[in-house]
Amino acid sequence: MFGNLSLCTKFTFVAFSALEELQPVLFVVFLAIYLFTVGGNLIIICLIWVTPSLHTPMYFFLVNLSFLEMCYTTSVVPQMLVHLLVENKTISMGGCAAQMYIFTILGLTECCLLAAMAYDRFVAICYPLHYTLLMGPPVCLKLAAACWTTGVIVESAQTTWIFTLPFCGTGEIQHFFCDIMPVVKLACVDTSQNEIVIFAVSVLFIMSPCLLILCSYVRILVAILRIPSAAGRRKAFSTCSSHILVVSLFYGTALFTYLQPKTAHTPETDRATALMYTVVTPAMNPLIYTLRNKEVKEAFQRVTQRSLLRQMA
Repeated sequence: MFGNLSLCTKFTFVAFSALEELQPVLFVVFLAIYLFTVGGNLIIICLIWVTPSLHTPMYFFLVNLSFLEMCYTTSVVPQMLVHLLVENKTISMGGCAAQMYIFTILGLTECCLLAAMAYDRFVAICYPLHYTLLMGPPVCLKLAAACWTTGVIVESAQTTWIFTLPFCGTGEIQHFFCDIMPVVKLACVDTSQNEIVIFAVSVLFIMSPCLLILCSYVRILVAILRIPSAAGRRKAFSTCSSHILVVSLFYGTALFTYLQPKTAHTPETDRATALMYTVVTPAMNPLIYTLRNKEVKEAFQRVTQRSLLRQMA
């Protein structure tokens, strides 16, 4: 059926082949960023866990986001670090499928979670008197569960469909992990239908949460502008500013990557944007939510002071 082409049983990553001399330097840089990402997000989770004043819907979703970011970057970076040090940069078909399952599920879940966080801010600012009723613990749990369920169902189906394709040839992936489009390009059949479905899923499940976020912030902006005092407006906006930055970073790279036409994809641009959303963006989350969030900074100071006092006692 496939002529003289042999089917692939493994793939080889060639993303950093031209940077052989720089690979040790890249290893050190990416390792430092990865450790900072995991450590920073763990600190946020632990800080919220031990601080009763932060047991609110906004910080419940932040715990979910921090956990997602840790898993998201861990699904890609450790393997990339290993491949920067070894000559054999291969991955089995099953390993590639597993990586794509985990990465895509977490990515889509984060899209939905960011929309849930925007809804939380919308209710807090536009309906403050009904906030505790509308965003009670059962509602927050259902929203978080819906985000995870959507990610698992949609991306499990999509990834399974992708790996029913036959892959042949050299099996060289022009990337540093098993992202969707670089893998689909290796199929030795017509993938036009797959690409249409991938694009449709991206539009539906990336753009829909994005539109919900935009609608929420339009309503939030209108509500903030109606607040009579400048101090009140600043306080209301400050509760949203961190989330806006995270959304901008995440969706900026996601939209650029997954909503481009096929002809616009090049290995160089794909790798550059992938480094942004797998390495750089997850590292920004702890910085944004500690440097720009007064409540988190105060909680961190209190916990640090208590720890120092215990050590001195």
